[in-house]
Amino acid sequence: MDITTSRLQLEGSVRPAPVSVTAPARRRHRPWRQAAYPAILSLSLVGIVLAVFVGFHAVIAWLLAYPPIVSLNSNPFAAKELPYRDVSFPSSDGRALVNGWWIPAPHSGSDRTVVLSHGYGTNREELWVPMYDVAGWLHGLGYNVLMFDYGFADPTRRRPATGGVQESRELLGALRFARGSGSEKLVVWGFSMGAGTALQAALQSDPREIDGMILDSTFVPTSESIRDNLSRYMTPSKTSTALVQLFLPMWSGVRLEQIPDEAIRTTAFPFPMLLIHGTGDAKASPELAEKVAQAQLHPDSALWIVEGADHEMMFRTHAEDYKLRVADFLLRVAAAPALNPVLADFGEAGAGPEVAAGPAEDIANIPADAGTNAAADFASVPADVFAHTAADVAAAESAQAMADISPDG
Repeated sequence: MDITTSRLQLEGSVRPAPVSVTAPARRRHRPWRQAAYPAILSLSLVGIVLAVFVGFHAVIAWLLAYPPIVSLNSNPFAAKELPYRDVSFPSSDGRALVNGWWIPAPHSGSDRTVVLSHGYGTNREELWVPMYDVAGWLHGLGYNVLMFDYGFADPTRRRPATGGVQESRELLGALRFARGSGSEKLVVWGFSMGAGTALQAALQSDPREIDGMILDSTFVPTSESIRDNLSRYMTPSKTSTALVQLFLPMWSGVRLEQIPDEAIRTTAFPFPMLLIHGTGDAKASPELAEKVAQAQLHPDSALWIVEGADHEMMFRTHAEDYKLRVADFLLRVAAAPALNPVLADFGEAGAGPEVAAGPAEDIANIPADAGTNAAADFASVPADVFAHTAADVAAAESAQAMADISPDG
């Protein structure tokens, strides 16, 4: 045997047999998966759109609870050369500390005070009213003036807006501060939601805490009023309004149902009130002011509907009539006797007519010079305090533009 051949044969006999490699089988495409892709994509898009839609309304509710507020621009002395001091006082429930300005009357010892209640989306300055002009005019009439910020406008201790629920307790704190500062005659002058807040405060207060109210462009948050105001920026549906109402308690801690809308409309309050509203008001319907006025029994209560006037603009655009009506109202409040304790029962079933007659009997017993003295105080006021100044008219146009873009409700 050939050695070379044998070796090759031996080596060949131990070689591993070749392994056959088969190609992997092709993955079969299932028809149902292909059909599901569009459905899954559609559901994902619907979910995204729904999340954006719901989130959009959550943001609206958050903005309603925390409206953007500009910082204080000035102070009474810088704006009108009115002496003032910074004050702080607790709300009536003790849950909040409220900051403000106390502007003393020009004659020391005055016991007449007006508390200014500003509207939503602004602070105590409320420049489009303009509040400094109101304070200066009242100071000229011999009144102490208290200006303060509600919690949603306080830059140091920001609190959510609650449609007047918590704000009314802050206003009651302001009234008690003014009483403690020697005020015998105390009038609340409210604008927009500040007017609605004043009415809510009156529902909670002792009848002797308030001697009168001036309510300009009264606004109270309800489902209808929120929908009407949203319609200025979008076309709200019932779903939109419902979603905003759903999210509001999450941010503000208050439900719209907690706002006593019906009681505000139907309560006969034991003090006089002057309600002022314009027919051109796109933010608050005059219907609310009319309903409140219809419920009043006090003989000095009055309603002034200003044809064509816009929200909170009457002090500017109808200054002469406005000041004369308010001055006359303040004179009546100043001349009236202190509220009789029997008024604590005012509003009970069957008590309305009898109690309404009580103040008239008390007025008959006022000293003969009481009204004369009050009138003399007003008579001593310079004539230009009542005048419809050229500056009022010139500023009305620019203020109108400011009011149109303001968030005040």
